[in-house]
Amino acid sequence: MIKRYRSTFVLFLGLLQVGVPLFAAQAPVPEPFREFNPASRYTINYAELNVLLKKTVVDVGRSDREKADPIQAKTGTRMKPNVKRSTVNEGNRFTYEIFGGDPETQQVMLDIQKVLETIPSEAPLKYFSRDEQLAYWLNLYNVTLINQVIKVYPERKLKKLLEGKHSILKQKLLNVSGIPLSLDDIQYTILMQNYERNPLVMYGLYQGIIGGPNIRKSAYTAENVQRNLVSNAIEFINSNRGTYSKNEKVFRASSLYDRNRVYFPNFQQDLKKHLLIFLEGPEKAELKASTTIKPDISDWTVTDLYGSYPELGGSLADNSAALLDSVQSVSSGNINSEGQFLQFGSNHSYASNKLIQKSSPSSYVSPELITYLQEIKVKQDAYNREHGTVTVEELGEVTKEEAAESGPGEDEKD
Repeated sequence: MIKRYRSTFVLFLGLLQVGVPLFAAQAPVPEPFREFNPASRYTINYAELNVLLKKTVVDVGRSDREKADPIQAKTGTRMKPNVKRSTVNEGNRFTYEIFGGDPETQQVMLDIQKVLETIPSEAPLKYFSRDEQLAYWLNLYNVTLINQVIKVYPERKLKKLLEGKHSILKQKLLNVSGIPLSLDDIQYTILMQNYERNPLVMYGLYQGIIGGPNIRKSAYTAENVQRNLVSNAIEFINSNRGTYSKNEKVFRASSLYDRNRVYFPNFQQDLKKHLLIFLEGPEKAELKASTTIKPDISDWTVTDLYGSYPELGGSLADNSAALLDSVQSVSSGNINSEGQFLQFGSNHSYASNKLIQKSSPSSYVSPELITYLQEIKVKQDAYNREHGTVTVEELGEVTKEEAAESGPGEDEKD
Protein backbone atom coordinates (compact mmCIF):
# COMPACT_ATOMS: atom_id res chain seq x y z
CA MET A 1 0.00 0.00 0.00
CA ILE A 2 1.39 3.36 -0.97
CA LYS A 3 1.99 5.79 1.87
CA ARG A 4 -0.31 8.74 2.21
CA TYR A 5 0.86 12.09 0.98
CA ARG A 6 -0.07 15.37 2.48
CA SER A 7 -3.81 15.95 2.76
CA THR A 8 -3.88 17.51 -0.71
CA PHE A 9 -3.20 14.12 -2.28
CA VAL A 10 -5.04 11.69 0.03
CA LEU A 11 -8.37 11.94 -1.79
CA PHE A 12 -6.67 11.42 -5.14
CA LEU A 13 -5.01 8.20 -4.01
CA GLY A 14 -8.24 6.92 -2.54
CA LEU A 15 -9.99 7.39 -5.86
CA LEU A 16 -7.20 5.52 -7.61
CA GLN A 17 -7.49 2.51 -5.33
CA VAL A 18 -11.24 2.02 -5.64
CA GLY A 19 -12.17 3.63 -8.93
CA VAL A 20 -9.80 2.15 -11.52
CA PRO A 21 -11.17 -0.83 -13.49
CA LEU A 22 -9.08 -3.82 -14.39
CA PHE A 23 -7.72 -4.06 -17.91
CA ALA A 24 -7.98 -7.24 -19.92
CA ALA A 25 -5.12 -9.36 -21.24
CA GLN A 26 -2.49 -8.01 -18.87
CA ALA A 27 0.42 -10.29 -18.06
CA PRO A 28 0.65 -11.25 -14.38
CA VAL A 29 3.47 -9.94 -12.25
CA PRO A 30 6.24 -12.58 -12.22
CA GLU A 31 6.19 -14.58 -8.99
CA PRO A 32 9.52 -13.24 -7.54
CA PHE A 33 8.15 -9.68 -7.68
CA ARG A 34 4.70 -10.15 -6.14
CA GLU A 35 5.36 -10.33 -2.42
CA PHE A 36 6.54 -7.63 -0.03
CA ASN A 37 7.04 -7.12 3.68
CA PRO A 38 5.17 -4.03 4.94
CA ALA A 39 7.08 -4.14 8.25
CA SER A 40 10.51 -4.49 6.67
CA ARG A 41 13.27 -2.14 7.73
CA TYR A 42 15.77 -3.52 5.26
CA THR A 43 17.08 -1.02 2.74
CA ILE A 44 19.05 -0.85 -0.49
CA ASN A 45 22.01 1.51 -0.48
CA TYR A 46 22.46 3.64 -3.61
CA ALA A 47 25.59 5.52 -2.53
CA GLU A 48 27.46 4.85 -5.78
CA LEU A 49 24.51 5.82 -7.96
CA ASN A 50 24.09 8.98 -5.89
CA VAL A 51 27.72 9.95 -6.52
CA LEU A 52 27.24 9.59 -10.26
CA LEU A 53 23.90 11.39 -10.44
CA LYS A 54 25.17 14.25 -8.32
CA LYS A 55 28.04 14.78 -10.76
CA THR A 56 26.20 14.26 -14.04
CA VAL A 57 22.72 15.75 -13.56
CA VAL A 58 22.20 19.50 -13.91
CA ASP A 59 19.12 20.78 -12.09
CA VAL A 60 17.69 23.69 -14.10
CA GLY A 61 14.93 24.47 -11.61
CA ARG A 62 11.20 25.01 -12.06
CA SER A 63 9.87 26.29 -15.37
CA ASP A 64 8.81 29.94 -15.56
CA ARG A 65 6.90 29.13 -18.79
CA GLU A 66 8.93 31.75 -20.67
CA LYS A 67 9.93 30.97 -24.24
CA ALA A 68 13.62 31.03 -25.13
CA ASP A 69 14.94 33.85 -27.25
CA PRO A 70 15.27 33.10 -30.97
CA ILE A 71 18.64 31.64 -31.92
CA GLN A 72 20.63 33.89 -34.21
CA ALA A 73 23.13 32.33 -36.58
CA LYS A 74 26.67 33.67 -36.37
CA THR A 75 28.34 35.61 -39.12
CA GLY A 76 29.56 33.27 -41.82
CA THR A 77 26.68 30.80 -41.65
CA ARG A 78 22.92 30.88 -42.08
CA MET A 79 22.51 27.55 -40.32
CA LYS A 80 21.09 27.29 -36.83
CA PRO A 81 19.75 24.38 -34.77
CA ASN A 82 16.01 23.84 -34.70
CA VAL A 83 14.77 23.98 -31.11
CA LYS A 84 11.36 24.25 -29.49
CA ARG A 85 11.56 27.65 -27.86
CA SER A 86 8.69 26.92 -25.46
CA THR A 87 10.41 23.88 -23.92
CA VAL A 88 14.13 24.05 -24.70
CA ASN A 89 14.98 25.66 -21.33
CA GLU A 90 13.00 23.12 -19.33
CA GLY A 91 13.88 19.83 -17.68
CA ASN A 92 16.96 18.66 -15.84
CA ARG A 93 19.95 17.70 -17.96
CA PHE A 94 22.14 14.61 -17.92
CA THR A 95 25.64 15.31 -19.23
CA TYR A 96 25.75 12.65 -21.94
CA GLU A 97 28.66 14.61 -23.44
CA ILE A 98 31.11 13.05 -20.99
CA PHE A 99 30.08 9.48 -21.85
CA GLY A 100 29.88 9.68 -25.65
CA GLY A 101 32.66 7.74 -27.38
CA ASP A 102 34.44 6.87 -24.13
CA PRO A 103 34.17 3.10 -23.36
CA GLU A 104 35.76 3.47 -19.92
CA THR A 105 33.23 5.95 -18.64
CA GLN A 106 30.37 4.12 -20.34
CA GLN A 107 31.38 1.03 -18.40
CA VAL A 108 30.81 2.93 -15.16
CA MET A 109 27.09 3.18 -15.91
CA LEU A 110 26.91 -0.37 -17.24
CA ASP A 111 28.50 -1.69 -14.03
CA ILE A 112 25.90 0.11 -11.92
CA GLN A 113 23.11 -1.34 -14.05
CA LYS A 114 24.53 -4.85 -13.72
CA VAL A 115 24.79 -4.59 -9.94
CA LEU A 116 21.22 -3.29 -9.63
CA GLU A 117 20.02 -6.03 -11.96
CA THR A 118 21.50 -8.78 -9.77
CA ILE A 119 20.45 -7.47 -6.34
CA PRO A 120 17.21 -9.53 -6.20
CA SER A 121 19.25 -12.70 -6.78
CA GLU A 122 21.28 -11.89 -3.68
CA ALA A 123 18.40 -10.49 -1.60
CA PRO A 124 14.89 -11.40 -2.87
CA LEU A 125 12.58 -8.42 -3.17
CA LYS A 126 9.93 -10.08 -0.97
CA TYR A 127 12.02 -9.10 2.05
CA PHE A 128 11.62 -5.39 1.26
CA SER A 129 8.73 -2.97 1.71
CA ARG A 130 6.64 -1.77 -1.21
CA ASP A 131 8.32 1.67 -1.17
CA GLU A 132 11.77 0.06 -1.13
CA GLN A 133 10.78 -2.04 -4.12
CA LEU A 134 9.32 0.98 -5.92
CA ALA A 135 12.59 2.90 -5.48
CA TYR A 136 14.51 -0.13 -6.75
CA TRP A 137 12.48 -0.48 -9.95
CA LEU A 138 12.63 3.25 -10.72
CA ASN A 139 16.41 3.34 -10.28
CA LEU A 140 16.95 0.22 -12.38
CA TYR A 141 14.68 1.57 -15.12
CA ASN A 142 16.39 4.95 -15.22
CA VAL A 143 19.95 3.62 -15.24
CA THR A 144 19.06 1.18 -18.02
CA LEU A 145 17.39 3.96 -20.05
CA ILE A 146 20.47 6.18 -19.65
CA ASN A 147 22.73 3.37 -20.89
CA GLN A 148 20.58 2.92 -23.98
CA VAL A 149 20.70 6.65 -24.75
CA ILE A 150 24.48 6.66 -24.28
CA LYS A 151 24.72 4.00 -27.00
CA VAL A 152 23.13 6.27 -29.63
CA TYR A 153 24.47 9.60 -28.39
CA PRO A 154 24.99 12.24 -29.85
CA GLU A 155 21.68 11.48 -31.57
CA ARG A 156 19.53 14.55 -30.83
CA LYS A 157 16.00 13.30 -31.43
CA LEU A 158 15.03 10.09 -29.62
CA LYS A 159 11.53 9.44 -30.98
CA LYS A 160 12.65 6.42 -33.04
CA LEU A 161 14.49 5.06 -30.01
CA LEU A 162 11.41 5.27 -27.77
CA GLU A 163 8.53 4.51 -30.14
CA GLY A 164 7.63 1.78 -32.60
CA LYS A 165 8.08 -1.99 -32.67
CA HIS A 166 11.85 -1.65 -32.29
CA SER A 167 11.64 0.68 -29.29
CA ILE A 168 14.20 0.08 -26.56
CA LEU A 169 11.29 0.11 -24.12
CA LYS A 170 10.02 -3.17 -25.61
CA GLN A 171 13.34 -5.01 -25.76
CA LYS A 172 14.27 -7.57 -23.09
CA LEU A 173 17.29 -5.62 -21.88
CA LEU A 174 17.33 -6.97 -18.34
CA ASN A 175 17.36 -10.27 -16.52
CA VAL A 176 16.20 -10.01 -12.92
CA SER A 177 15.92 -13.12 -10.75
CA GLY A 178 16.23 -15.21 -13.89
CA ILE A 179 13.34 -13.43 -15.63
CA PRO A 180 13.96 -11.46 -18.87
CA LEU A 181 12.39 -8.00 -18.56
CA SER A 182 11.87 -5.00 -20.80
CA LEU A 183 11.45 -1.47 -19.51
CA ASP A 184 7.78 -1.72 -20.52
CA ASP A 185 7.51 -4.89 -18.41
CA ILE A 186 8.73 -2.90 -15.42
CA GLN A 187 6.28 -0.05 -16.00
CA TYR A 188 3.16 -1.74 -17.33
CA THR A 189 3.31 -5.10 -15.55
CA ILE A 190 5.25 -4.84 -12.30
CA LEU A 191 4.73 -1.20 -11.30
CA MET A 192 1.22 -0.85 -12.68
CA GLN A 193 -0.14 -3.86 -10.84
CA ASN A 194 1.89 -3.62 -7.64
CA TYR A 195 1.01 0.07 -7.22
CA GLU A 196 -2.67 0.05 -8.21
CA ARG A 197 -2.20 1.85 -11.52
CA ASN A 198 -1.06 5.01 -9.77
CA PRO A 199 -0.18 7.55 -12.49
CA LEU A 200 2.34 9.22 -10.16
CA VAL A 201 4.68 6.32 -10.88
CA MET A 202 5.21 7.46 -14.48
CA TYR A 203 6.81 10.71 -13.23
CA GLY A 204 9.68 8.64 -11.83
CA LEU A 205 10.43 6.97 -15.16
CA TYR A 206 13.00 9.10 -16.98
CA GLN A 207 12.72 8.96 -20.78
CA GLY A 208 15.92 10.75 -21.78
CA ILE A 209 14.01 13.54 -23.55
CA ILE A 210 13.04 17.10 -22.65
CA GLY A 211 9.39 16.17 -23.14
CA GLY A 212 9.50 13.61 -20.33
CA PRO A 213 9.72 13.59 -16.53
CA ASN A 214 12.87 14.85 -14.82
CA ILE A 215 15.95 12.85 -13.98
CA ARG A 216 16.84 13.71 -10.37
CA LYS A 217 20.24 14.46 -8.84
CA SER A 218 19.90 11.56 -6.41
CA ALA A 219 18.59 8.01 -6.44
CA TYR A 220 15.12 7.10 -5.28
CA THR A 221 14.89 5.50 -1.84
CA ALA A 222 12.03 4.18 0.26
CA GLU A 223 12.28 7.33 2.34
CA ASN A 224 12.09 9.84 -0.51
CA VAL A 225 10.28 8.09 -3.34
CA GLN A 226 6.76 9.28 -2.58
CA ARG A 227 7.57 12.95 -2.11
CA ASN A 228 9.95 12.93 -5.09
CA LEU A 229 7.25 11.51 -7.36
CA VAL A 230 4.93 14.30 -6.24
CA SER A 231 7.73 16.84 -6.78
CA ASN A 232 8.35 15.51 -10.29
CA ALA A 233 4.62 15.62 -11.07
CA ILE A 234 4.32 19.23 -9.91
CA GLU A 235 7.42 20.28 -11.88
CA PHE A 236 6.30 18.55 -15.08
CA ILE A 237 2.66 19.59 -15.02
CA ASN A 238 3.56 23.22 -14.34
CA SER A 239 5.92 23.45 -17.30
CA ASN A 240 5.33 24.14 -20.98
CA ARG A 241 6.35 20.59 -21.81
CA GLY A 242 3.62 19.28 -19.49
CA THR A 243 0.64 21.58 -20.04
CA TYR A 244 -0.20 24.64 -22.09
CA SER A 245 -3.43 26.59 -22.54
CA LYS A 246 -4.32 26.84 -26.22
CA ASN A 247 -7.64 28.71 -26.08
CA GLU A 248 -10.81 28.89 -24.02
CA LYS A 249 -12.01 25.45 -25.09
CA VAL A 250 -8.83 23.46 -25.72
CA PHE A 251 -6.16 22.77 -23.12
CA ARG A 252 -2.95 21.20 -24.37
CA ALA A 253 -1.09 18.50 -22.45
CA SER A 254 2.00 16.39 -23.02
CA SER A 255 1.91 13.46 -25.42
CA LEU A 256 3.30 11.51 -22.44
CA TYR A 257 -0.30 11.22 -21.29
CA ASP A 258 -1.42 10.00 -24.69
CA ARG A 259 1.21 7.26 -24.52
CA ASN A 260 0.05 6.36 -21.02
CA ARG A 261 -3.71 6.31 -21.47
CA VAL A 262 -3.80 3.08 -19.50
CA TYR A 263 -3.53 5.21 -16.34
CA PHE A 264 -6.61 7.20 -17.37
CA PRO A 265 -9.45 4.83 -18.39
CA ASN A 266 -11.90 7.69 -18.96
CA PHE A 267 -9.18 9.72 -20.59
CA GLN A 268 -10.56 13.26 -20.71
CA GLN A 269 -12.25 13.15 -17.32
CA ASP A 270 -9.53 11.24 -15.46
CA LEU A 271 -6.64 13.25 -16.91
CA LYS A 272 -8.38 16.53 -16.11
CA LYS A 273 -8.93 15.43 -12.52
CA HIS A 274 -5.30 14.36 -12.26
CA LEU A 275 -3.88 17.60 -13.66
CA LEU A 276 -6.06 19.79 -11.47
CA ILE A 277 -4.53 18.27 -8.35
CA PHE A 278 -1.08 19.60 -9.21
CA LEU A 279 -1.66 22.49 -11.60
CA GLU A 280 -0.89 25.99 -10.33
CA GLY A 281 -1.29 29.56 -11.60
CA PRO A 282 -3.74 30.81 -14.25
CA GLU A 283 -3.51 27.50 -16.13
CA LYS A 284 -5.60 25.84 -13.43
CA ALA A 285 -8.59 28.08 -14.13
CA GLU A 286 -8.02 27.66 -17.86
CA LEU A 287 -8.11 23.88 -17.54
CA LYS A 288 -11.32 24.03 -15.50
CA ALA A 289 -12.95 26.16 -18.19
CA SER A 290 -11.77 24.00 -21.09
CA THR A 291 -13.93 21.34 -22.72
CA THR A 292 -11.14 19.29 -24.34
CA ILE A 293 -7.63 18.22 -23.42
CA LYS A 294 -5.41 17.75 -26.46
CA PRO A 295 -2.32 15.64 -25.55
CA ASP A 296 -0.06 16.82 -28.36
CA ILE A 297 2.90 18.59 -26.68
CA SER A 298 6.11 16.80 -27.60
CA ASP A 299 9.83 17.47 -27.42
CA TRP A 300 11.91 14.41 -28.32
CA THR A 301 15.22 16.24 -27.87
CA VAL A 302 17.77 14.41 -25.73
CA THR A 303 18.32 15.99 -22.33
CA ASP A 304 22.04 16.55 -22.75
CA LEU A 305 23.66 19.81 -21.77
CA TYR A 306 24.57 21.14 -25.20
CA GLY A 307 26.81 18.62 -26.89
CA SER A 308 24.32 17.21 -29.40
CA TYR A 309 23.81 20.62 -30.99
CA PRO A 310 25.96 21.13 -34.07
CA GLU A 311 28.55 23.84 -33.58
CA LEU A 312 27.12 26.22 -36.14
CA GLY A 313 29.38 29.20 -35.80
CA GLY A 314 28.92 29.04 -32.03
CA SER A 315 25.36 30.32 -32.26
CA LEU A 316 24.24 28.37 -29.23
CA ALA A 317 26.89 29.89 -27.04
CA ASP A 318 25.13 33.24 -27.17
CA ASN A 319 21.65 31.85 -26.56
CA SER A 320 19.96 31.50 -23.20
CA ALA A 321 18.53 28.16 -24.27
CA ALA A 322 22.00 26.60 -24.30
CA LEU A 323 21.95 26.30 -20.48
CA LEU A 324 25.67 26.93 -20.36
CA ASP A 325 25.44 28.68 -17.03
CA SER A 326 24.23 25.44 -15.49
CA VAL A 327 27.67 23.89 -15.90
CA GLN A 328 28.67 25.71 -12.74
CA SER A 329 26.64 23.22 -10.74
CA VAL A 330 29.06 20.47 -11.81
CA SER A 331 32.23 22.48 -11.43
CA SER A 332 35.59 21.10 -12.43
CA GLY A 333 37.61 19.31 -9.78
CA ASN A 334 34.67 18.82 -7.42
CA ILE A 335 35.79 16.14 -4.96
CA ASN A 336 33.63 14.13 -2.58
CA SER A 337 34.46 12.44 0.71
CA GLU A 338 35.68 9.28 -1.04
CA GLY A 339 38.22 11.21 -3.08
CA GLN A 340 36.14 10.81 -6.22
CA PHE A 341 35.79 13.64 -8.68
CA LEU A 342 34.44 14.63 -12.06
CA GLN A 343 36.21 17.10 -14.27
CA PHE A 344 35.09 18.91 -17.40
CA GLY A 345 37.72 19.73 -19.98
CA SER A 346 37.54 21.66 -23.21
CA ASN A 347 36.37 18.49 -24.96
CA HIS A 348 33.96 17.56 -22.15
CA SER A 349 36.19 14.60 -21.25
CA TYR A 350 35.44 12.57 -18.19
CA ALA A 351 38.39 12.36 -15.79
CA SER A 352 37.82 10.32 -12.66
CA ASN A 353 39.79 8.94 -9.77
CA LYS A 354 37.77 5.75 -9.43
CA LEU A 355 34.48 7.62 -9.55
CA ILE A 356 32.64 4.43 -8.85
CA GLN A 357 34.35 1.50 -7.16
CA LYS A 358 33.29 -1.87 -8.55
CA SER A 359 31.10 -3.62 -6.02
CA SER A 360 28.94 -6.67 -5.55
CA PRO A 361 25.16 -6.66 -5.11
CA SER A 362 25.61 -7.41 -1.39
CA SER A 363 27.27 -4.02 -0.90
CA TYR A 364 23.97 -2.39 -1.93
CA VAL A 365 21.84 -4.34 0.55
CA SER A 366 21.39 -3.89 4.30
CA PRO A 367 24.00 -5.96 6.20
CA GLU A 368 21.20 -7.09 8.52
CA LEU A 369 19.34 -8.62 5.61
CA ILE A 370 22.45 -10.40 4.33
CA THR A 371 22.98 -11.87 7.81
CA TYR A 372 19.34 -12.95 7.95
CA LEU A 373 19.55 -14.62 4.53
CA GLN A 374 22.76 -16.39 5.54
CA GLU A 375 21.03 -17.74 8.65
CA ILE A 376 18.17 -19.02 6.50
CA LYS A 377 20.65 -20.76 4.20
CA VAL A 378 22.38 -22.44 7.16
CA LYS A 379 19.03 -23.78 8.35
CA GLN A 380 18.14 -24.96 4.84
CA ASP A 381 21.50 -26.69 4.48
CA ALA A 382 21.01 -28.45 7.81
CA TYR A 383 17.53 -29.57 6.79
CA ASN A 384 18.81 -30.83 3.45
CA ARG A 385 21.56 -32.86 5.10
CA GLU A 386 19.14 -34.36 7.62
CA HIS A 387 16.60 -35.34 4.97
CA GLY A 388 19.07 -36.32 2.27
CA THR A 389 18.14 -33.53 -0.15
CA VAL A 390 20.34 -31.12 -2.06
CA THR A 391 19.88 -27.95 -4.09
CA VAL A 392 21.29 -27.12 -7.49
CA GLU A 393 23.52 -24.47 -5.95
CA GLU A 394 25.14 -27.11 -3.69
CA LEU A 395 26.15 -29.40 -6.55
CA GLY A 396 28.53 -27.12 -8.39
CA GLU A 397 31.24 -28.44 -10.71
CA VAL A 398 33.77 -31.13 -9.83
CA THR A 399 37.25 -31.10 -11.36
CA LYS A 400 38.94 -34.26 -12.63
CA GLU A 401 41.42 -34.05 -9.74
CA GLU A 402 38.63 -33.88 -7.17
CA ALA A 403 36.85 -36.80 -8.82
CA ALA A 404 40.02 -38.90 -8.73
CA GLU A 405 40.59 -38.12 -5.04
CA SER A 406 37.06 -39.12 -4.10
CA GLY A 407 37.46 -42.61 -5.57
CA PRO A 408 35.23 -44.53 -8.00
CA GLY A 409 31.56 -43.85 -8.17
CA GLU A 410 28.82 -46.42 -7.66
CA ASP A 411 28.74 -47.25 -11.38
CA GLU A 412 32.47 -47.98 -11.43
CA LYS A 413 32.58 -50.44 -8.51
CA ASP A 414 33.03 -54.16 -9.18
